[in-house]
Amino acid sequence: MKNKLLTIYRWIDERVELRDLIEFMGKKYVPVHEHSVWYYFGGVSLFLFIIQVVTGILLLFYYKGSEELAFESIQFIMSKVEFGWLIRSIHSWAANLFILAAIIHMFSVYFTKAYRKPREITWLTGMAMLFLGMGFGFSGYLLPWNELAFFATKVGTDIAGVVPLIGKPIMILLRGGEDVTGATLSRMFGFHVAIFPGLFVVFLGIHLLLVQRQGMSEPIGFENSPANQKTMPFFPNFLLRDLLLWLLVLNVIAILAVLFPWELGVKADPFASAPSGIKPEWYFMFMFQSLKYIPAQVFFVDGEVLGILLFGLAGLIWTLVPFWDRKSAAGQQNRLVNYVGLFVVLYMILFTIIGWLA
Repeated sequence: MKNKLLTIYRWIDERVELRDLIEFMGKKYVPVHEHSVWYYFGGVSLFLFIIQVVTGILLLFYYKGSEELAFESIQFIMSKVEFGWLIRSIHSWAANLFILAAIIHMFSVYFTKAYRKPREITWLTGMAMLFLGMGFGFSGYLLPWNELAFFATKVGTDIAGVVPLIGKPIMILLRGGEDVTGATLSRMFGFHVAIFPGLFVVFLGIHLLLVQRQGMSEPIGFENSPANQKTMPFFPNFLLRDLLLWLLVLNVIAILAVLFPWELGVKADPFASAPSGIKPEWYFMFMFQSLKYIPAQVFFVDGEVLGILLFGLAGLIWTLVPFWDRKSAAGQQNRLVNYVGLFVVLYMILFTIIGWLA
């Protein structure tokens, strides 16, 4: 067996020069310090995205993206297709864990100042992928065409529609018309399986290329104290640890999918009244809950419009942190940035819990 594998390796090596790639990876080193554990969440996010792609392709074999057949096709997958219910549950749980891992990765990069020069583009591509991941969640939510997804999509697109000037065109673009209909389902299906994945793969390729080119970020001051520097080879040491964590994550997803299978609910009825207690996905919850506390009118501005504009501005400022956190770029700590990040973390957690319990 060993000789056969060696023969296969040599055959491939003669054609694509695998040896050069292995030598390149062997020369890559990962800094070892008290924050090294956060490096792994980038790999976990990548692994969860791969799971979504694989399970999504399997679901596409049976899913029908039309108003008349969407709900029934999911029913067929869950009841007639062998292990279909498991694949759907894995896809749904992996989607939620992907957003969670990406958010943790984003905050770890933020607090360790890994966005500082020369990694500004790496940060920007990472933020673009996080926003696309949320777009995955929003667009995929409607695809089962159940009651909760229908009215949650209606509320979500209504919120987008109140943005001044561009809100109405965005709402019509998302819905494929004035109302949530079968055209909206087709739009969301196209976004979910074609447009967003295509954009995501482009940003992912750039992101991974930059990480390999620039290496793992080091904490501020790490490079200035050679006596305390520790490193490990990327291949095989770090890669094997990454793969071990991937295996653990896969086990967690399998347990969640088996013990807490994703429910389908009731088929959407556009003429029915909205059920009480409609809530968005957990990663939109803090924004949804915040809008409830803003008065209907703030001076001459509609409260909901003001809230959306403030969240949009906050997201833009957060995305551009490498360009306004100049002290960190000079190798100094900027405690204000840390306080802002801590406030954002606590705010998101608090309002998510309040929204979940409300």
